[in-house]
Amino acid sequence: HMYKLFFGDNLEILKEHFEENTVDLIYLDPPFNSKTNYNVLFKAPSGADSQAQIEAFDDTWHWNASAEQAFDQVMEYGHTAAFDMLSSIRSSLGENDMTAYLTMMAVRQLELHRVLKDTGSIFLHCDSSAVHYLKIIMDSIFGPQNYRNDLIWKRANTVKGNFGQGQKSFDRNTDNILFYSKSENNTFCQPFKPYSADYIEKSYRHVDEDGRRYQSISMTGPGGKAKGNPYYEVMGVSRYWRYSEEKMQELIESGMVVQTKVGNVPRKKQYLDGGKGVPVQSLWDDVEALHSQSAERLGYPTQKPLALLERIIESAAPEGGVVLDPFCGCGTAIHAAQTLGRQWIGIDITHLAIT
Repeated sequence: HMYKLFFGDNLEILKEHFEENTVDLIYLDPPFNSKTNYNVLFKAPSGADSQAQIEAFDDTWHWNASAEQAFDQVMEYGHTAAFDMLSSIRSSLGENDMTAYLTMMAVRQLELHRVLKDTGSIFLHCDSSAVHYLKIIMDSIFGPQNYRNDLIWKRANTVKGNFGQGQKSFDRNTDNILFYSKSENNTFCQPFKPYSADYIEKSYRHVDEDGRRYQSISMTGPGGKAKGNPYYEVMGVSRYWRYSEEKMQELIESGMVVQTKVGNVPRKKQYLDGGKGVPVQSLWDDVEALHSQSAERLGYPTQKPLALLERIIESAAPEGGVVLDPFCGCGTAIHAAQTLGRQWIGIDITHLAIT
């Protein structure tokens, strides 16, 4: 079993320690926000600043010799599509922080693609400032046919807002999570969330003698005869039905068929307690971000809520599968993987995160 933390640059660690096709799920939340001072993360255990760490990190997203080197590495990788895409971004945007960030990400994505199993998926957490460029890079590496979703996470409900300071745009209260698979046979388990009280009131209006709520649903065969549905009489009504006569008889005998009045088309009961809930779609507005009073808060500036990672892991990593977070920070993905019975590997360049 794999339960490992690596301290160092994830690019070197991926190259040295990871065989191809070994990871089921990758989640990454790479830091990119030049306005935030991440130096708070680099206090040495003694409390003194670790200067080398700060410099190693601060330089990550500027166009400099290491960005140039990463660009060359993408070329050496021999992945033509990725290199062509990155080259065109570089020539159109110029050499700046964004291009450096995208170059550093491209070379790492190539390695992440290599270590991912055929049934595996990757979830890249970012914001709207870079998502369109990252999507182009991921299309070139994972293939546009393996793009699954751009998940929108509504991370804030109440935003004080900056309009008082003369801001001339809408406040951003969402993040993007790009979801790609390695092939079309990716592991996926649809998550559900509970029905709202409002939905239950509207949809499950009927109540059985035993107090169970239900709604009635149509049993007529869509497409009628053309779709090969059987035609027969039920409770005095002749129609093309979804079910064979035997199956219909079983439903009637088990009390699953209702006819509101004579002559009305019989319908089937669908019980509320038999429903799975509402399938989660691509807008995630039901997972709250951490706030200053959150019990799970560790003081890490980019910490994500456990519920967010649990949803991702449960939907795309099989039980016992391997979850990798190459920018693991304070370890939320690892915590979630451990809780859900998955194996995990975390990598981080800062010793505070690993400690």
